[in-house]
Amino acid sequence: MFTDRRIERHQLPYFLKVFNSVTDKPIGYLGNVSEDGLMLISQLPMMIGADFDLRLKIPAVDGGQQIIELRACCLWCHEDETPRHYDAGFSLLRAPPEYAQLVEALKQYFSFQTLPASA
Repeated sequence: MFTDRRIERHQLPYFLKVFNSVTDKPIGYLGNVSEDGLMLISQLPMMIGADFDLRLKIPAVDGGQQIIELRACCLWCHEDETPRHYDAGFSLLRAPPEYAQLVEALKQYFSFQTLPASA
């Protein structure tokens, strides 16, 4: 089981759907992300050691969608605290630069920001 994380992951439960990029069918939701991987929350367990082609559909500023295609290997999978749901950890094998931009944007969005002191 892979437990040594180098980078803190940021929680995203039920924020962004994850799709199978071959069938374009939804397979779950992002649970958290890092530059090197992601956690998927799904209603079915994922096969450990298998490579998956994943698709993220990100809302764009213009109202459309930005598509991010990923290839990732499932490192672990276990039942979630929520009945009939599973958490699976993936290591990225292939990701476009847009994925790193998404991770950075989500870090900023979900982080506590220090407000500048008023003058």
